[in-house]
This record gives sequence, C-alpha cells and structure tokens, in this order.
Amino acid sequence: MLDSYFKLTEHKTTVRTEVIAGLTTFLTMAYIIVVNPQILSQAGIDPGAAFVATCLAAALGTFAMGVVANYPIALAPGMGVNAFFTYTVVLGEGYSWQVGLGAVFLSGVLFFILSVLPIREWIINAIPRSQKMAIAAGIGLFLAIIALQKMNLVVDHPATLVTLGDISQSTVLLSIFCFLMIATLEIRKIPGAIVLSIIATTIIGVTLGISDFGGVVSMPPSLTTFAELDIAGAFNLGMTGIVLAFLFVHMFDTAGTLVTVANAANLLDKDGKLPRLDKALLADSSSMLAGSVIGTSPVTSFIESTAGVNAGGRTGLTAVVVAMLFLASLFFAPLVSSIPSYATFPVLLFVASLMMRNITNIDWEDMTEYVPAVVTMVIMPLSFSIADGIGFGIITYALLKLLAGKITKANISVLVMAAIFIIKYAFLGVH
Repeated sequence: MLDSYFKLTEHKTTVRTEVIAGLTTFLTMAYIIVVNPQILSQAGIDPGAAFVATCLAAALGTFAMGVVANYPIALAPGMGVNAFFTYTVVLGEGYSWQVGLGAVFLSGVLFFILSVLPIREWIINAIPRSQKMAIAAGIGLFLAIIALQKMNLVVDHPATLVTLGDISQSTVLLSIFCFLMIATLEIRKIPGAIVLSIIATTIIGVTLGISDFGGVVSMPPSLTTFAELDIAGAFNLGMTGIVLAFLFVHMFDTAGTLVTVANAANLLDKDGKLPRLDKALLADSSSMLAGSVIGTSPVTSFIESTAGVNAGGRTGLTAVVVAMLFLASLFFAPLVSSIPSYATFPVLLFVASLMMRNITNIDWEDMTEYVPAVVTMVIMPLSFSIADGIGFGIITYALLKLLAGKITKANISVLVMAAIFIIKYAFLGVH
C-alpha cells in the first residue's frame, strides 16, 4: 500500500530508508519545539499552549505535504517570522497576539489565493533577486540582534545605544559554548547538531545548578490558543505592512526551500521545474492558515528537510514519519520546559549565520541593486521590523531605478508595492 501510494519503487527508495530519512529530518529541526514556544511566550502566549500549537501545526503541515504533494519536505513555524511576530508586531507595535494571529491568517488567505491562481510565479519572479537575497540576509541580522540580546552578549547603553555585555556570567558563557558546539558539529556534519547542543548545554546548566530540571513525560498542556485569533482586529490599514511582510517572507522562503530540497532529491523535471508545485503550495498555504487557528506564527517549509534527503528520503513517506514524531513530542512538555533560554537563543544566532550567506548573491557591481539591498538589510535589525526593512528597501529600489534612468528594468509590481509603502508611511507613519 505504501509503495503504491508514495511510489517508493519509482523513486528507488524503501520504507526503511524513508523512516530513517524522516528521523534524520526531525532531529535537525526538533529545536523548533523548544525555541518557538520560548519566543511566542514573550508575546503573551501561554508557553504550554505555544508548545502544543507548535507540535500540532508542524505535524499537520508536514503530513499534508507528504500525503497531498508526496514530497519529503517537513513544515513547522518558521524562524525569523516568529521573532517578527513577537518582537515587532506584539512587543514593538503594541498589537495583541490575537491580532497578530489574525494578520497571519490574512496573509495565509492571500498566499492560498496566490497558490490557486496562475499569477503566483509572476509575483515571486517580480521581486528583484537582489531584494530577495537582502530580505533573507536582513532577517538573519534581525535574528542575530535578538539572539545577542537574549544571550546578554549585547546590552543597551545610554550613550552608544548598545554595548558588549558581561561575558563572565555563567549563562553567557554557556550560550557561547552552545553556539560554538552547534557550529562545530555542523562543520563535522553530525546529524542533529542543534538538538545535541541544546541537550548538552542544558545538562551542564542543570548539573551546575544554574537551571532546574522539570521532568520528562506528561500529558500535553491545554491548547488555550485554539481559535483565539482576532481577524477583525487585523483588518486595519496599520496592519497592511505586517500582512504583506508575512506574505512576502513566507512566499520567498517557501519557493526557495521547495526548489532547494527538490533539487537535492533530484525531483525537478527536465526543465528544472518542480512537479506538483500547485499541490506543494496548497499544502504550505493551508498549513499557514491552520497554524494561525491553532495558535502559532506562520508555518513554512523547512530547509532542514535536505538532511532527510541526504539520508535517502525521496517521497512523502519521509514527511509522514516526521509528522508522527512531532505528534509524539506532545507528551514531552516537561522536558521541553526544562530547557533554559541560554540553550535556545544561540540557535537563532546560528540560523542568522546561515541566512547571511545570501549577501553573496547580490549584484555588487550595480549600485541601483546593492544600495537598496543594504538599506533593506540595515533597516530590519535597527528598526526591529522585517516589514519596515522590506518597505524601505523596495521604495529605495524603485526611486534609484527612476533617478538612474533604469525604470524600465523595474517590474511594474515593484513600483506598485513601492507606492503602497510610500502611502502607508505618509499617512500612517512607521507603525
């Protein structure tokens, strides 16, 4: 039955290989079970509910990708957008987490519509490559400043705004240890590097009496966030930039991840295109909608799925195995709650390091390309807003193309988006 449904023989794989691949993918992305609840809890969401929402959303999204699209791609609440949700939308701009989830739902609806209509590829291709790369790198810097702040490596200063923290503190030293361990294990290509580093750092912290151990197994906490999203509250002009930011980041991230993982698995057709792209995008956008209803930030495809592909995963059965493991994780809430922040925020710094690689793909010979890219990358962390980074970057891109006499090289959709952001800032201000 499994061979017939997932076409295992056709893809030259077996049930055993797919199970091992699923376990490998899960180990490389299981950190999200720990990190996401800690980030969302700072937005006011109950940590236990955030934990359950993270596991359920990841399980549902990954199962849908495996069964509907038959791809070995796992989904979970995305890094970067979860930080944007907490630190910009809720803590920065003062919206409630319920309204924030409403914005996620609206962006999910837009992405679902775009997934159904044939214009999705046109929109993805309309955004200049330099801006796509800048957005990814800018999110990396955004994650980095959050991570450094939460690790107490960087603290506020009345004269210089920021300065180096007290690195003699035990928690700071453990954070540095965790980050270096992650990087070292990844360099040596050891599976589950992030999870192993989190566990090792936690054990050291508990042994030294720096943090407490709360147990291993229990029944799942209550899902108090279910259907608590405020869609009506998200229907205001002030949320336009936030909804668009969720949409653009999700769209680019999903498109890039799908192609990257499919290419690694040799699943692209002879023209280099992704078969069943419509089903993959529908599974992804549906997961984003379901996640907002369950109570978590945007759910997206995880690039960590390449780990499972490298282990031999070629079909949706790999994704189904990952989904089952996320469901099993629901019963380990005490263990997850025992993991301290100094063992999780180094993960953000490592992910930030990976995302910064995108700057090498920016055209550094054309000033009308790299100047807007730099604006995007700099504004994101310093304004603490992905949306403002995208907005100022696109406005700068459109204006420089116009002033340089290269307006014909700018896609009309970019000019429209620039006009929308200009109107937003002119009439509504930055926030």
